[in-house]
Amino acid sequence: MEKVRVAIVGSEFAAGLHARALERNPHAEIIAACSIDEESLKRFVATHGIPHKYDDYNEMFAREDVDLVSVCAPNFLHKEIGVAALEAGKHVICEKPLATALEDAVALVQASRKAGKLLMYAEDWLNAPAILRVREIIEEGGIGEILYVKAKECHNGSHSIYAQTKEYCGGGAMIHLGIHPMAFVRWLAKSEIAEVTGMTTGGGDENFFHKNYGGEDWSAALVKMENGVRGFIEGNYITHGGMDDAIEIYGTKGVIKVDLTFGSPLRVYSQPGYSYAVEKAETTKGWTRPAVDEEANLGYVSEMAHFIDCVRSGKQPSFGTRAEDGAAVLQATLAVYESARTGKTVKLELLFPAPAGD
Repeated sequence: MEKVRVAIVGSEFAAGLHARALERNPHAEIIAACSIDEESLKRFVATHGIPHKYDDYNEMFAREDVDLVSVCAPNFLHKEIGVAALEAGKHVICEKPLATALEDAVALVQASRKAGKLLMYAEDWLNAPAILRVREIIEEGGIGEILYVKAKECHNGSHSIYAQTKEYCGGGAMIHLGIHPMAFVRWLAKSEIAEVTGMTTGGGDENFFHKNYGGEDWSAALVKMENGVRGFIEGNYITHGGMDDAIEIYGTKGVIKVDLTFGSPLRVYSQPGYSYAVEKAETTKGWTRPAVDEEANLGYVSEMAHFIDCVRSGKQPSFGTRAEDGAAVLQATLAVYESARTGKTVKLELLFPAPAGD
């Protein structure tokens, strides 16, 4: 297969990330897009030169020339759209989270297996160049055996009404942001998550700041892996100054610290400000660290390249980006909410028999 022909469901933020990453791949061609928001869809297809647009994704999936569907719709629609695409005989990329309910995530995995089509979980952290370099250092013994990992994704609040509404998002900051470091710790440890102890603000009036959000605006979790590695996961909407993705890895013979979003080689002082520094930054005045090729550095470009290669070659996606991985990470994320609600540590059962790790 010379070109993988892609259809995108969605036309806003995540759809733009996928489209721009796909445009940088010589083996991908975006041929169609679908959204129920007519004006947003018009802007999206015009911006990316997409020849066909739809307001009904089933009609788009009926196209014989679509090989791969990228699901960038609101979280609560992932299962419905993903199953429809798989049943139409398409390979699928699904944005995080895989679903908002565990039974829906399992249904997606089962639909993929029944259709014999790839269902790939779009976790961009696992393809970020800095993180891939971290794994190389660890695998050559640079810090010894991993003992403990701290990881967080935080910013000052989502722009999306769907992310602000619990019934659409599935929760708050943990399922929207903390799910990235949750997936990362599992991937780095090459082990399933065995136990989760969580704490969150309560949503609405119980939030620290975002009283209009249905889900929590602050969340944290301690996790224990089956192989004994411990992790501390944080996701919050109370961090000003731009999106803060940071990692600390403690080993028996060393430490690695990673700054994914503020690690720019540039330092700029500006009195009037300028157009863009880093995602979610409220201002560009004063001293800033503007991102350089932010979407490539966060892993979107290499993530889409990996998925396109899987479709072209027929190989399975790597550990961490399989449908089963998306379901396991969702299970752990939802366990944070159960633990916060009950005040008890939650022990997880293995969803699928396949072992973790490559």
